[in-house]
Amino acid sequence: MKDIAKELGISVSTASRALKEHPDIAKDTIRLVKEYAEAHHYVPNFLAVNFRKSRTFNIGLIVPELVHHFFSTVISGAIDEAKKCGYNVLVSQSNDLLKDEIVACRTMLASSVDGLLISISNETLEGDHLSDFISEGKPVIQFDKITDQLDTPKVTVDDFEGAYHAVSHLIDQGYGRIAHLRGRENVKNAKERFEGYRKALSDHEMEFSDNWVKSCIAISEQEGFDFAKELMEGNNPPDAFFCITDLVALGVIKYLKGAGYQIPGQVGVMGFSNWKLAEVVSPGLSSVDQFGYEMGIKSMKLLIELIQNHDLENHETFEIKTKLIVRESSLKRQK
Repeated sequence: MKDIAKELGISVSTASRALKEHPDIAKDTIRLVKEYAEAHHYVPNFLAVNFRKSRTFNIGLIVPELVHHFFSTVISGAIDEAKKCGYNVLVSQSNDLLKDEIVACRTMLASSVDGLLISISNETLEGDHLSDFISEGKPVIQFDKITDQLDTPKVTVDDFEGAYHAVSHLIDQGYGRIAHLRGRENVKNAKERFEGYRKALSDHEMEFSDNWVKSCIAISEQEGFDFAKELMEGNNPPDAFFCITDLVALGVIKYLKGAGYQIPGQVGVMGFSNWKLAEVVSPGLSSVDQFGYEMGIKSMKLLIELIQNHDLENHETFEIKTKLIVRESSLKRQK
């Protein structure tokens, strides 16, 4: 800015206002300043400008996995909303590990983000490292995977209702021995989906067996394959699987097809998340849509509102309803 002012024989403030096309600056001056700036590849130092405003207009976003379809849609929604409001988004992943999440949080704080959106790792229980943001006056919003040990606003989906409708659908289609490949027992959304599964069985007076419930740790395709093999080769095999995610359900389908089972003729399969791959796998995978893009928009809109209002007292929870997507894998059994 000083170089522009010196070269054109104007003050620094005039050069600055000319670049912003201030109405008090003559049009010829604005033209000269812009032409000089463009010819010399001038780029404004937004960090310095925002520092004077006590903001960076950067927002941190941490997810367990970047390549996960659900989280990628959340990220897309969050970035689209941030752009509308003039904010940049710094994205990082925790790899579903607490230690990596802590490092990511410290990096975000060092980058002076104005606020943080986070879906916590499977290992995160208390979230003391997230309190550091609040201590510095930076709001935090938890979404999808959350901990109730930290008082922040939360944006979630109705995991209980989504699971309830999914299992009820399997029952309505004629399946009577429904296994559940659940998530970790200490993860809130996994608990909610398990409770929805139990409630659906109870309300329809269907059989429940602890032996049909298996806990996934890595939430992987391989776990789906291994648990399906274990259950189907046991003494009392299920005739349907309700899985914590579509990825686990893919492992189930892989085993069942390899073992010669007809899907859905002999065994039904239901996922959760409605990944894009649920449409292309054969048979098409029934799933529960979590509306990740909408969750990203809602979370970002709320966070920016808190930043602009300097509001650290908001502890509301916002819940997004799910939608059951029925495809071939769960249709009525052949009699």
